[in-house]
Amino acid sequence: MTAWSPSSLAYVIPLVSFSLTWIVLTIVLRTWSDRILDHPNERSLHQRPVPRVGGIGVATGIAASVPFVSQVEWWPLWLGACFLAGISFLDDIIGLPIIGRLLVHFVVAGACVMSLLLGQLGAGWAFVALVAIVWMTNLYNFMDGMDGLAGGMAVFGFGFLAIAAGIGGNISFALVNASIASAAGAFLLFNFHPARMFLGDAGSTTFGFLAAGLGLIGWRDGTWSLWFPVLIFSPFIVDATVTLVRRAVQGERFWQAHRTHYYQRLVLSGWGHRRTVLTEYGLMVLCGVLAWGYQVANNDARLAILGFWGLLMISAMVGVHLAERTTARLKSHG
Repeated sequence: MTAWSPSSLAYVIPLVSFSLTWIVLTIVLRTWSDRILDHPNERSLHQRPVPRVGGIGVATGIAASVPFVSQVEWWPLWLGACFLAGISFLDDIIGLPIIGRLLVHFVVAGACVMSLLLGQLGAGWAFVALVAIVWMTNLYNFMDGMDGLAGGMAVFGFGFLAIAAGIGGNISFALVNASIASAAGAFLLFNFHPARMFLGDAGSTTFGFLAAGLGLIGWRDGTWSLWFPVLIFSPFIVDATVTLVRRAVQGERFWQAHRTHYYQRLVLSGWGHRRTVLTEYGLMVLCGVLAWGYQVANNDARLAILGFWGLLMISAMVGVHLAERTTARLKSHG
């Protein structure tokens, strides 16, 4: 990778990303608020129609900022993200078949793997990377179902990636991740409970795709170990993966919308949006700290950190189950 020396102006790019995202979302909310709506149904957590247009501002803020701080060789990632955002926005407007969307995800992910990772990974690991990118793209969409959740994960997730890249001396990579985190922060101003808008597929799939792609690029370049981005985004990865496996084992149509993710179950158990999302933020920060500890630890300490992380994830899931039992018991005595 060629060396990159930022000018002093480059350090304001994350602020540009934040400002532009906020401006675009303000305009969109005032002009398109009644055109693309997410109507509540039996699987929703919200009670009124909410504009599903956040992805427009997020994609605009990222697209207008990252080219100024990105390495030239990363262009396949940005091209793929733009194409994915466009297709996903079309899905937000008119709805597209699941198979068609999934095919697009595999094509975009495959192009990025072929151009950015294949020479370093070999065919077998390249296939694993392909599946990981597609899964992360979709699970971020699955987890975008509560006020402030997906936006918060993007702020903390890409924020931790930016800090790690900066400490590692990869300033370009740090500014790229900081710009994405800044766009997510601007969106969060509109999305924190009670939400005035949702991300929509255009925003959630873009965040998921970039989280996987940038995580793998950082690993390829030696900026961090593979476990680092996995631990950072593990609150989303674990919830979505365990829920999908559980639904598949139970013979449910796991590809359909539902309200059985752990965060949804916690809201429905009586915790509500604000308390649940603040708890999720705490979990995100803790996972980020564990990821950083793993990054700087020796092998023995890394095993201990992974063990603690595993216990943390299990404890969180058990905690949701106990919250549901408590709510059910109180209702039965009510």
